[in-house]
Parts: sequence; structure tokens; C-alpha cells
Amino acid sequence: MSFTSSAAGVSSMLLGALFLACLIGASEGGNFYRDVDITWGDGRGKILRGGGGKLLSLSIDKYSGSGFESKNEYLFGRFDMQIKLVPGNSAGLVTTFYLKSRGPLRGPKHDEIDFEFLGNSTGQPYTLHTNVYAQGIGVAEQQFRLWFDPTKAFHTYSVIWNIKNIIFLVDNTPIRVFRNLKGIPYPTSQPMKVYASLWNSDDWATQGGKVKADWTNAPYTAYYSNFNTNACIWKPGKPCTLTSKDKKWGMQTLDNLGRRSIRRVQQKYMIYNYCKDPMRFKLGLPRECLRNSKF
Repeated sequence: MSFTSSAAGVSSMLLGALFLACLIGASEGGNFYRDVDITWGDGRGKILRGGGGKLLSLSIDKYSGSGFESKNEYLFGRFDMQIKLVPGNSAGLVTTFYLKSRGPLRGPKHDEIDFEFLGNSTGQPYTLHTNVYAQGIGVAEQQFRLWFDPTKAFHTYSVIWNIKNIIFLVDNTPIRVFRNLKGIPYPTSQPMKVYASLWNSDDWATQGGKVKADWTNAPYTAYYSNFNTNACIWKPGKPCTLTSKDKKWGMQTLDNLGRRSIRRVQQKYMIYNYCKDPMRFKLGLPRECLRNSKF
């Protein structure tokens, strides 16, 4: 699948700023030594020597997976991560890149924005699972098949999170938007860290748990590169304020090109949409479904 513009979907007034941001991200990127802590995995997560701090690996075996988190907390911003997923038989494994507020993983008030890559048997495609939690409510799942093999090379997965909307992008192509609508829970006030992990979830990840992880060829490894943030770093007692450089993402929404891009991706590659699952919601679809589906 190809698009005429690699920045499809960004308001035309912001195209120049976005291209500049992409160039900066590609040339400078982040530094894993400076920006993240490997928080679990007992040595299975590693910042690779010789990569200038720009390349990190997460591995998993039958005993443990691994993960890392950002040193900073953020309140709104653009977050980019390049990922190369586990090749071959990845059934039961989940590779993640997400934002989450502090506190319990599924606390009653927690906020979260998810990219999760659900592994599959050899030769079968990954499932890209997206979700948004706001104030502890997280039923907003959408799933996609990617239009490329995410194990062959690095691809960029991005979240734009501002007061107006959350935009999910793959290689700078918008695939989903979740809007801040009146009366609908939306993450607006809780700072979030960036997290990534590779973990065993074979009780649900592949065909609803029917296909289990095969540890014969373990350890399995996913690679992360060029973690880049253009975001408001949150400090206790110091409100986040937008500077002139932040405005490229601070008020960013979808224009007509972006809406067409999302329609195209969702028509061709979406495999699950919670707003099209009335059997799941016996009392009626979530209130945002009608309004969020209008592109």
C-alpha cells in the first residue's frame, strides 16, 4: 500500500513543520542511555554497544520477557519509535510500545495509549492491536493487519497526543484517531511515561489463546531504535506549557487527506473495530462510536 504523501493526514498548515520534525527525528533521534531505564528481564533487555545509544533489544525465553520505560513523564506530545519485530514463529508473544500513567497497570483511574503487536505462527501476519484507556475505561480496541512484513526491517510507530485528539501513525501514515469529545473519557491531566516490552501472553494473544508459545528456538528478540519525543516533559508543580516548537503537534488534527488515509487503511487492513461489535456491548455501543467514526 502506498500513499502520495508520507505525511498524509496532517493539516496542510503543519506539513512543513512535520517534515522538519521527521528530519530531526531521523538524524538525531533519542538516546536510550539517556532517555530510558531497562526495568525488568534480568539482562534480557540490552542497549547495544556500537549503536550510539540508538539501538536496544528486548528478548524473551520461557522464564521471562523484558521491558523498559522512559525516565521522563510527559503530558501531551509526539512519540516515535522504530521497531523490528520477532521473525518466524512469534505465536503467543506480544511486543509493545505504549504510554501509561503511573499507578496500577489497570487501576480504576489510569490512562493508557497502546500499540501492541500480537505474534502468530510462522508465515502468518502479526496483528497490530491499538487501544486507549481513559480514567480506567479501556474498551476502545481496533486491530489491523500491516501492509508490510514488520520483521524484515525497522518501521516507525507514532502517537500524537494533544488536547484535541490521539492519532496513531505507522510510517507517518495515520491509521486511527480517537477524539476528545464532550462527555467521553479522554486522557487530559495525568502525565504518562513511555513503555515497551516483549512478554508471553499465550493465554490470549494468538487466536484467542489456542496457539501457545513455542520455546524451541528461544530466546526471541525484538529491536527498538531511534526513540524520539517532541513532548512536554512533566515536572511536579510545574505546568506543561506549549512552546512555539511544540505547536506542530500541540493542536494537530486530521485534514481531508488524513481522513481519506484512515478510511483507506481501515477499509483494507482493519480486522476488528469495537464500534462494529454490538454483541460485545449488550446495552449499546460506547457513546463515542458514532461520533468518532465520522471522518
